[in-house]
Amino acid sequence: MDENARIIESLLERATEYGKTSLELVKLKALYKSSDVASTILPHSTVILLVFSFMFFLNLGLAYWFGGMLGKIEYGFFIIAAFYGLIGILVHFFMQNWIKKVLWNFIIRKVMKSQV
Repeated sequence: MDENARIIESLLERATEYGKTSLELVKLKALYKSSDVASTILPHSTVILLVFSFMFFLNLGLAYWFGGMLGKIEYGFFIIAAFYGLIGILVHFFMQNWIKKVLWNFIIRKVMKSQV
């Protein structure tokens, strides 16, 4: 009887250790995935911010330039707004599925890479 109690106690200790080890492994995997995502997002965010700043000032310059050529500054801003409105409509109707597919594949590759 005493032998059975020691076997059950040993089995419970091993199960507890297995549970603790499994929990630690899950924590480490989550840390790995989150650090991988953060290390990918931060440099890309910096580049995107710089590109947006460049585009903002370029658009301001173009709007003032077109406005100066047309005689009223507002006309330049209307031209730039119409250009982006047209681009937005084209992207919405013709490229939305393509953009969705590219982003979907990028996310899947990132998640699957970290599981290997």
